[in-house]
Amino acid sequence: MRNLKDSDKIIEVANKEKLPLDVLQLDVTDYNSVKEAISQMYEKKRIDVLVNNAGYALAGPLEESSTEEIKTQFETNFFGAIKTMQSVLPIMRKQNGGKIVNVSSTGGRIAVPLDSIYHGTKYALEELSECIRYELGSFNIKIILIEPGAVGSKFWNNIKIATESKHVLSPYRKMIDTVSETFSKMVENVIHPSEVAKTITEAVTTDTPEFRYVVGKDANMILEKSKNSSDKEFENFIKEQFNLKY
Repeated sequence: MRNLKDSDKIIEVANKEKLPLDVLQLDVTDYNSVKEAISQMYEKKRIDVLVNNAGYALAGPLEESSTEEIKTQFETNFFGAIKTMQSVLPIMRKQNGGKIVNVSSTGGRIAVPLDSIYHGTKYALEELSECIRYELGSFNIKIILIEPGAVGSKFWNNIKIATESKHVLSPYRKMIDTVSETFSKMVENVIHPSEVAKTITEAVTTDTPEFRYVVGKDANMILEKSKNSSDKEFENFIKEQFNLKY
């Protein structure tokens, strides 16, 4: 965990259910923190599975997103995953096996308004994952992508709004308000995080996992819509969903 002060609840559950759980400090934006945590884990036992789940969304128009905000978003969602993978790969190669689960999103396959930087991180993670599965196949290391739709997690509470976009006089104000209203409705129809957890468990406990796992009816619906539509048709569909009239 990035902040061990937030570990009380998970430790309480682990103790109650007698789960052999150790909680270590790990901040994916700090390479030394990543190396130290993984070193501590490997001293105790093998490392067979890595799940990259750290991430958040930076929301706002590209024009109003600062370079610093964009770098921070990529540092967490993309480079954080790279740091952890680079740290465990020598271990998994030595063990001649392992599974790496990168939690992406339907947002790594399709895009919606005002999330360009978030989508950029997820598209990057998707293509990186697709590439390294060829690199790592000979070492019996499996790469797995999880692509959820809307999930009822703390993700929605942790969305960061680009600083300039908070200004009432933003030229994008009407679009921001319209898109925000649509997202508010989306939160009412989210899947429980346990559905994602079950999918990850299924993927890491089979000898022949799929490369991609789509999770949630909304995720399957929108990806199927994208697959069967032209670019223009899908653009019009998204505009309709977000009530964008121009």
